[in-house]
Amino acid sequence: MLVGIAASAALSAAYARGGTAWVLGFALLVPWLITLDRNRSLRASLVNASAMAIAYTAGVFAWFGMAVGSYTQVGVAPGLALLLLAAPLFQPQFLAYALVRQLARHRHGRVVTALAAAAAWVGTEWLLPKMLGDTLAHGLYPAPLLRQGADLGGSALLTLMLLLVNEALLAALVRRQGGFRAMVAPIALATALPLLMAGYGLAASHRAPSADAKPLRIGMVQANIVDYETLRQTQGAYAVVRNVLDTHFAMSYDAVERHKVDAVLWSETVYPTPFKNPKSEAGAELDQEIVDTVRAAGVPFVFGTYDRDSNGEYNAAAFVEPGAGLLGFYRKTKLFPLTEFIPAWLDHPPVRAWLPWAGNWRAGNGARVIPLRLADGREIPVQALICLDDVDSQLAIDAARLGAQALLTMSNDSWFTATPQGAQLHLAVAAFRSIETGLPQFRVTTNGASAAIDSRGNVVASAAVGQRMLVIAELPVGTPARTLQVAWGNWVGALGCGFLVGLTGWAVLRHRLAASNAAHRAIAAPVTWPVAVVVLPPAIRLTIGLVRLFARGNLLWMGAAMLLNDSLRGNTLAQIRVFTSWFVVPEAIAVCLLLAFAARATVDNGILVLNRGGRRIVLALSDISAATAWRLPLPGPGLTLHLADGGCWRYGRATQRPNAWAHALKTAGAALTGAVPTHWAATYGRAREGIRKGWLAHAGIKFGLLPLALALPAFRLHQHIAYGGSFGEFYTFGLRAYLTTLSLWWATWAIGVVLCAAALRAAIELGTVAAVLATPQHALKVRQCLERTGLAMLYAGLPAWLIWKAFGS
Repeated sequence: MLVGIAASAALSAAYARGGTAWVLGFALLVPWLITLDRNRSLRASLVNASAMAIAYTAGVFAWFGMAVGSYTQVGVAPGLALLLLAAPLFQPQFLAYALVRQLARHRHGRVVTALAAAAAWVGTEWLLPKMLGDTLAHGLYPAPLLRQGADLGGSALLTLMLLLVNEALLAALVRRQGGFRAMVAPIALATALPLLMAGYGLAASHRAPSADAKPLRIGMVQANIVDYETLRQTQGAYAVVRNVLDTHFAMSYDAVERHKVDAVLWSETVYPTPFKNPKSEAGAELDQEIVDTVRAAGVPFVFGTYDRDSNGEYNAAAFVEPGAGLLGFYRKTKLFPLTEFIPAWLDHPPVRAWLPWAGNWRAGNGARVIPLRLADGREIPVQALICLDDVDSQLAIDAARLGAQALLTMSNDSWFTATPQGAQLHLAVAAFRSIETGLPQFRVTTNGASAAIDSRGNVVASAAVGQRMLVIAELPVGTPARTLQVAWGNWVGALGCGFLVGLTGWAVLRHRLAASNAAHRAIAAPVTWPVAVVVLPPAIRLTIGLVRLFARGNLLWMGAAMLLNDSLRGNTLAQIRVFTSWFVVPEAIAVCLLLAFAARATVDNGILVLNRGGRRIVLALSDISAATAWRLPLPGPGLTLHLADGGCWRYGRATQRPNAWAHALKTAGAALTGAVPTHWAATYGRAREGIRKGWLAHAGIKFGLLPLALALPAFRLHQHIAYGGSFGEFYTFGLRAYLTTLSLWWATWAIGVVLCAAALRAAIELGTVAAVLATPQHALKVRQCLERTGLAMLYAGLPAWLIWKAFGS
C-alpha cells in the first residue's frame, strides 16, 4: 500500500510543478487506485485514503505548511507538521472518493463505480470548498487546449475528466492478461476524453472576439515592499507608509506619463489604513495626497486599503477618479481564517493570546461591479477580487452575471517569498477565473507574481516573484460571450452529488422491488390477534373528524394563499406561524384524541375484547351479523359492526385495513351472515388497502429528508450571497446562528413539500373516488397509478422546478 501511495504522491508533486509535467495528471492516481482495489473493508479504505491525503499534501502543498510556520513564527517544521496532521481535512475528497468507491464496487460494475467515485470527489469539493480552492485540474493550466474546457463546467469538469481517465487506465492494466482486445475499450475511453476536451479547446480558440471589444491599458505596480510589520518596528508606521506611497507614486507617474495607461492598479492593502476615514490628521493628509495624485494623473486608480463602518474594518479595494475622488469600495469577501479574522464563536481572549497575528476584519457581501471611468469617456464595469477571492469561482461568476467586463485582482503574496511555488499556484487558480467567465484579468501583487491574463487564460505580461517592476498590459475588453459556467454556475459538483443521491435511491429501490411480492402478500394476509385499533364513540368520532378535516383543509387553503399572496410567500416566519396555527396545532389535537381512544383488540372464547386503558369492552362474535367500511373515512378509514338485532354497535373502530379486519372477525367465529350494505366506500377501502406504501412514502423521508435535500442548495446560495461563502455565517456569528438559519430554510421547504403533498393527496383521493364510481373493477389499478404519479411529481417535480428556477429563468 505504502509503495503505491508514495508513487502517486511523487507523480502529484511533479505534476503540480507545471510545465510539460501536466501529462502526468492522466495517470498520477493509478498507483494509489491499485492499492484501493486490494482493500476489502470500509475501514481499510478510509485508512488508505487518509494516508494518501497526507502523502499528497506533503508532495504538493509542503510549501503551504512552511509558509504558515514562517508567517506565524512557530517554525517551518511545526507548520508543516500541523498541515500534515490536518491533511484529511485539508484534502477531504480523497476520503469521499475511497469510501464511495468501496461501497459502489460491491454493487456495480467498474464503469458505474468509477462514475460514482469521481462524482464523490467533485461533489465533496463543491460542498466543502477548500481553503486554497485547489483541485486536481489546476495542474492542467500549462495545456491551453485542455484548460479551455473550464468555460463549460469550471475546473471541476476537468478534474472529473482526469479522474475518469485514471480509472480507465487502471481498468486497462487489470485487463492486460486478457490481451490487447480486452484493453481496447478502457484505452479508447482514456484517449477519447482528453481528445474531446482538446477539440473543444481548439474550436473555442477560433472564436471571434466581442464586436465592442476595445483595448484597456493598465499599469500594475509591483513595488516589492514586504513585511510591513518588521518595517514598522524599525522605521515607524508613518515612515513605512511614506516610503510605500512615494514608491507607488513614482512608478505610477512612469505608467501614466511614459506608458500612457488608462488606469493604475496597486496591490492588496498597499495603503494600510482606512482610506477617506482617517484615524489621525496625518492620515487625512495622506488621503488627500492620494486624491491629488490621481487628479494630476488624469486616470483612475484602484488600490488595496481598508474601509470601515459601525460594524468594523474591511480589507477593501478603493476606486478613485481624477475628478470625483473616491467612487466606492469593494470589500473582500473571502477572508483567510485565523489570520485575517477569527470566527465570532471562537473569538475570545485566550484564543487571541494563542493567535496574536490574527486580525479583526469583517467579510464583504459578495460581488460588486464598479465602473472604471476612463479619460476617453468609456465606462468599463469591473470586479475587484482581493487575494483569496480569486479562488472562489462563484464570485467571478456572480460578477459576470452582474455585467463585469474585466477582473481587477490584487493580492499580497509576500508570505510565499520563500516558497514561490505557492505564488505560481495562486496565479494559475486566478487564471481559471478568466477561462470560466471569459473575462480578461489584470492581477497585481505586492512582490509577485503580477500578470495580465486574457479571456482564455493566457498570461500576456508578468513580473517574477521578488522583483520590483511596473507591469504594463493591454487587453481587449468588451461584452463577453456568456459561457456555460456563467449560465449554469458550478453545476458539475452539484451534478455529482445528484448522481450519488440517484444511485443510492436506485439501490434502495431495487432492494424494495425485490421484496415487493412478499410485501404484497403480507398486505393480503389476515389480521393476527391482538391488533391495535381506535375505539370511537360517535360524538368523539365526529369531533376528531371535524378537527382533522379543518387541519387538512387549511393545507389546501394555505397552498392557494402562497400562490396568490407574494407577502406570505416571501415571509418565512409568517409561513411558520400560519402553518403551525392552522395545521400543526389542530392536527396534533386530532392525533392526541386518537391516542386517547386507542385500544388492543383480542378474541377470547368467542368474545371480541377491546382493552382501552383500564376499561374493558366486550361483544360476543355471535351477535355480529355484518361489518362495513365507513362511507366517509373520517377521521380515517374505519369499520362499523352491524348487530343481529338490526342495530349498529355504538363503538366504531378506526383502522387502516377495515376489510382485512372484517375478514379476521369472520375467521375468528363471527357469523357475518346478515345482509351487508353495499356502497362505494367498500370498494374505495379495498383500493386503499391494496396499496403498499414504500419507503418513499414514509413521512420521515417525504417531509424530512426531501425538504432538506431541496433546502441545502438554496441555503448554500444564500450563504454565498449574504456572507461570501458556504460557511460565512458560521465563521462570522458561530454555529448556533448558522444552524438556526439552516433550520429556517429547512422548515420553509418542509412547509412547501407538505403543501404540495396535500394538493397531490387531494387529487389522488378524488381520482380514486372517481374510479370507484366509474369503473370499480379497475379502482385498484387506478389507485396504484395515481400513487406512483404523485410520488414522481413530488420527488422529481420539485427538484426539477428548483433547477428551472435557479438556471432556467
